[in-house]
Amino acid sequence: MKITLIAGARPNFMKIAPVIHAIHKEQNNGFDIQYRLVHTGQHYDKAMSDTFFEELNIPNPHANLGCGGGTQAEQTAAIMIAFEKELIDNPVDLVVVVGDVTSTMACSIVAKKLNTKVAHIEAGIRSWDLSMPEEINRMVTDAITDYFFTTSEVANTNLLNAGVKKEQIFFVGNVMIDTLLANRPKFSKPTIFDQLALKEKGYLMLTMHRPANVDTADKLKKTMQEIVNNVQGMPVIFPMHPRTAKIFSDLGIEADNLFIVNPMGYLEFNYLVEKAKAVITDSGGITEETTVMGVPCITLRDNTERPETIAIGTNVLIGTAPENIKPTLDKLFNGHWKKGGIPELWDGKAAERIVNIVNFLSK
Repeated sequence: MKITLIAGARPNFMKIAPVIHAIHKEQNNGFDIQYRLVHTGQHYDKAMSDTFFEELNIPNPHANLGCGGGTQAEQTAAIMIAFEKELIDNPVDLVVVVGDVTSTMACSIVAKKLNTKVAHIEAGIRSWDLSMPEEINRMVTDAITDYFFTTSEVANTNLLNAGVKKEQIFFVGNVMIDTLLANRPKFSKPTIFDQLALKEKGYLMLTMHRPANVDTADKLKKTMQEIVNNVQGMPVIFPMHPRTAKIFSDLGIEADNLFIVNPMGYLEFNYLVEKAKAVITDSGGITEETTVMGVPCITLRDNTERPETIAIGTNVLIGTAPENIKPTLDKLFNGHWKKGGIPELWDGKAAERIVNIVNFLSK
């Protein structure tokens, strides 16, 4: 059995890493499986150095297609052209894609046109918001996928409602949680923890990047004011690219308890998340990690593709209106936050289940 694993951005590698570990384990058990790790280069990131791959305990990619930059259409086209050549030169039995980035969709299309089967990890998740490029990527990928590896019963239902056959759907759990649980003992205290004299449960973490929150100067300023003014003076830690930090500075967004810091690695970032009073975010993946770590999470979005983090976990969806922030923070500081639980099969064994199923399908 020969497979190609596709990754286009840092989070993809974090999701692929446990799959690689599970493959190595099965290889040691005599399973005849070979893999090729392909980085499309969709997100060029200097931080993705040898150290990054060492932290995840995975090899450097066998190929980097170098398809960074450009518009959505330009990037999709570049990835398709490059991956077609890659797959023709290195044919496999199965192409495995993960998540919902442009690379996921583009490589799925190429594989199917070359009559190669496709497996999608994190299949079936939906926000139902077609203004999000990721939603289009998910829907197109799932329309042509052969094997669907899902994180929740909600995802299973979405796929069944779309006409996918039950025997194509495999509820395996969440590979991102595999990575989280495997690395949790290795979380690393960043230097800023002591530099800023942070105390456990005595600060909040903030991440924001979506256009609905950051593209309008007035709204961004009001959102930030509502956050820093309603956390009882606690430090708010906001990891941010220096270029974005300059935009904040130019807008006059500053406060005594707001600390804009450089982006940090996975182990340092999650150290801060685990010990935070709460996380405020517009990301999707962080809501999964906070759910498993039992950290309250406030999501500044109108919808989410991860409803289980709300129904079961510690996450609350409050929309993008700044006036929703104060009452939510009041609830947090009054001690009325829900306890939350961990969704089914988010147990660190999703990748093992995936590789066992691939093994079964190969027979």
